[in-house]
Amino acid sequence: MSETIAVPSDAPGGLDASISAHFGHCDVFTLVEIEDGRILGTSLLSPPAHEPGGCLGPVAALAAAGVGVIVTGGMGARPLMGFLEAGIRPYFAEDCADVDDAARAFAAGILPAFAPARSCQGGGHCGDHDHHD
Repeated sequence: MSETIAVPSDAPGGLDASISAHFGHCDVFTLVEIEDGRILGTSLLSPPAHEPGGCLGPVAALAAAGVGVIVTGGMGARPLMGFLEAGIRPYFAEDCADVDDAARAFAAGILPAFAPARSCQGGGHCGDHDHHD
């Protein structure tokens, strides 16, 4: 059975794109279809406009697109809970070079789950703490 993962990406998106540091401010979501550890294909999803306090918009858009997993470098506690409530499993893009690297690491089962301790606390201070704890 195949699974669609979303990776917040810098423009223009796709497997060669850089992973956006924070899902709520990405240029595009690269959606990667994975089956039996193989990448079957990709598509792009434009994120809804990010407004203060509106971080659940991307959660709803990804859920509507049938995404089951998000692989990201950072997110706040509120969207983390939103993803979990929507049934979208979040993973941490630990040291992944690009979207292709993140998709292959997820397919290989080597990415860590995105724990609440990794989440940003808001206010634009995401880089003020170590996401690797």
